[in-house]
Amino acid sequence: MVQIALINRQRRVRLDVERLRRFAEKSFAECVPQSGDARFALKKFPLLEVAVVSDAVIARVHRQFMNVPGATDVITFDHGEIVVSADTAARCAAERGHGVIEELALYVIHGLLHLNGHDDIAARDRARMHRVQNRIWRRILAAENFPPKNLPCKMRGNTV
Repeated sequence: MVQIALINRQRRVRLDVERLRRFAEKSFAECVPQSGDARFALKKFPLLEVAVVSDAVIARVHRQFMNVPGATDVITFDHGEIVVSADTAARCAAERGHGVIEELALYVIHGLLHLNGHDDIAARDRARMHRVQNRIWRRILAAENFPPKNLPCKMRGNTV
């Protein structure tokens, strides 16, 4: 089993880090068989890092590594690091009527699917990826006895 290091590097949004860690572990198990390119690369990671950061930090990472200005919800690095924005998750969760942890869980699923060969550049690939992450997200929330009220921002195809 892979080790998931979850690090909360922001202070503005209060988080139940242990609940998010459980979501991340369950998400990993659900994402492993969902390879986008038939390479199943997710199986090869002994350690995955999930860093929860602020919009200011993710905006710097976005600019530095992708040359794109502004904050985003999730950035995934091929070496096994997923960076997610708590500020963006809080905004989207409030808009959609569910909790921040549930929104962050979706961002983690999205990152895991990227690591497992999924891409969301082309519309067709993005639609496929969103169907897979929607299914995984809903299954995990149902197992936690937390039925989602609405689709999170990432599932509606919006990038923040």
